[in-house]
Amino acid sequence: MSIWTYANPVKFLALSTRVQPWLWAAASIAIGVGLVWGFFGTPDDFRQGSTVKIIYLHVPSALMAINAWFMMLVTSLIWLIRRHHVSALAAKAAAPVGVVMTLIALVTGAIWGQPMWGTWWAWDPRLTSFLILFLFYLGYIALWEAIEDPDTAADLTSILCLVGSVFAVLSRYAVQFWNQGLHQGTSVPVATGGRTVADVFWYPLLLSMIGFALLFVALVFYRTGTEIRIRRAAALRARAGRGL
Repeated sequence: MSIWTYANPVKFLALSTRVQPWLWAAASIAIGVGLVWGFFGTPDDFRQGSTVKIIYLHVPSALMAINAWFMMLVTSLIWLIRRHHVSALAAKAAAPVGVVMTLIALVTGAIWGQPMWGTWWAWDPRLTSFLILFLFYLGYIALWEAIEDPDTAADLTSILCLVGSVFAVLSRYAVQFWNQGLHQGTSVPVATGGRTVADVFWYPLLLSMIGFALLFVALVFYRTGTEIRIRRAAALRARAGRGL
């Protein structure tokens, strides 16, 4: 079966309804075990003490904040090229989830950074690009709300998503682009296949990242289904109005 089959709203809703219970359950278990294991089952770091344990919230939320925007980029491109409404609604559905993940990453980063750097905020390249990404999220959501025609809103928000993707890339690779700033290198350098986290911290962190990813997918399925139903209800109201 082709993936484009699920561009049909009815088939997408059927898939979403079928997989959501499994996603919610898996996400709850992974996040619950990962956080409890990380916060209570790992030792303090020899340099950062217990402060290091915020990594189990900060890293997964930052990872999903960036990847949520990339998911929106892909679905926006599908909308612009193939005009599948489900893809546009999926991008719209992902934005509030992404902005919450970005906010969690910014707040936990400040909490983590204050005892390490002696300041809650610094205009570090990675921090600054992440803040700009947060503002792009807010602008994307506001643009959807500001335009009445849904297809026009989808077009303009898709273009905004293309522009904002520059800052998603900078948020991910700023430490590699600029060899300066307070922010340390990435803990999970996917490009090189290595990592800078000891095994005792790595396994609960990996479980938390998997849990956050599953949570994101579950939320996007749920919110996309809600957007489809809202669109369908609006179409029925408009049809009933014309009938009168």
